[in-house]
Amino acid sequence: MNKMLRILLIAIAFCSLNKAKAQNTAYRDSVVQLYGVVMTADSLRGIPSASIIVEGKGRGTITSPDGVFSIAVLKGDKITFSCVGFKDRRIDIPANLPENQYSVIQLMVSDTVYLPATILKPRPTREQFERDFVNNKVNDDMYEVARKNTDEARNRILLNSLPSDGREAVNYQLRQQANKYYYAGQIPPMNILNPAAWADFIKSWKRGDYKRKK
Repeated sequence: MNKMLRILLIAIAFCSLNKAKAQNTAYRDSVVQLYGVVMTADSLRGIPSASIIVEGKGRGTITSPDGVFSIAVLKGDKITFSCVGFKDRRIDIPANLPENQYSVIQLMVSDTVYLPATILKPRPTREQFERDFVNNKVNDDMYEVARKNTDEARNRILLNSLPSDGREAVNYQLRQQANKYYYAGQIPPMNILNPAAWADFIKSWKRGDYKRKK
């Protein structure tokens, strides 16, 4: 029984070795050495630093200063040639290529991009330059912004002109209820001669609290 099991294991290992060897041989047969030169279509000059990318594989190379390149690819791969100022080109490595070498002379066509025209006008006179320089608006720096934000007169105007926010309105209502509960069961004092009450009344009048709402 042990002898039969040993023979079976040896047979399985031998089959796996033959299968791996066959796969390795098939992979070596599918590898292609792609080489050639990338040139301009109009003047037939080599293009340096052009990119040769194997799509979907994350591999590639660039051309030499003379436009020459060489890279290992697989049969059936798609190769993209790209360079700044030229239109992209793509070739397919034949899947049934009988040999393991493939040469190509790739011609690149210039990609013309038209930019909007820019008109430069010089300053006619020194006087005009000085006038425009003086009248040019410069944004406030951080020091000037901080100075304006802490200006007492400006903050006073904002305090008197801006309406009350939610927090101030709630605090006012709470103070009114506290005063009401404080004098519950007795007659509240008359504030007709109280200067602070008159000051609050004048501020409320200026804010428009007593205007009739439509």
